[in-house]
Amino acid sequence: MISHFSTEHNISSDYPAVMYVAEDDGELIVGLVADSHDCLPKIKEAVAKINAEPVELVLHAGDYSAPFVTDWYRALKVKMIGVFGNNDAEKGLLRSRFAQAGHEIRGRFAEVQTGSMRIALTHGDEEDLLNSLTTCGGYDVLAHGHSHKATVSKQGRTLIINPGELCGYLTGECTYAILDTATMETRTVSF
Repeated sequence: MISHFSTEHNISSDYPAVMYVAEDDGELIVGLVADSHDCLPKIKEAVAKINAEPVELVLHAGDYSAPFVTDWYRALKVKMIGVFGNNDAEKGLLRSRFAQAGHEIRGRFAEVQTGSMRIALTHGDEEDLLNSLTTCGGYDVLAHGHSHKATVSKQGRTLIINPGELCGYLTGECTYAILDTATMETRTVSF
């Protein structure tokens, strides 16, 4: 169980290398979501399903779209940390409204550390950044979105997870992922 998250440091507003350290044994069940694109019924459904899981933290890889979606994430029982995607409007308002709900939205990149595990979070639309994070070997997990396709792969020591699209607009399938950081097992959930 997470007892506390603490901010380690910032580098810039667009790429804050912010670490959130779970001050426990470092083993978490993490919910991974991306590409919700204002689809309120699917956001509501996903939040209810995630709340029914033993999830201790949710990471959102961006493309919430408009600030009114923040109300639909208030029902999450755990903290959500996210990054901006290429379709997110009114970033300042998104960030402040999520903060009012107890969640954090960073710039285009966030680093989450639980125990000795390092998780990189980005949307995935910046090809150079995505390729660097994929190949650098500095992360145990890379979570991203953008393609709307649910995938799990491994490159070197890095487990690469795209939870797919919460909205279901492009593929017709609404998905999110659950990661167990103790076993590195990932499960994609379709709904």
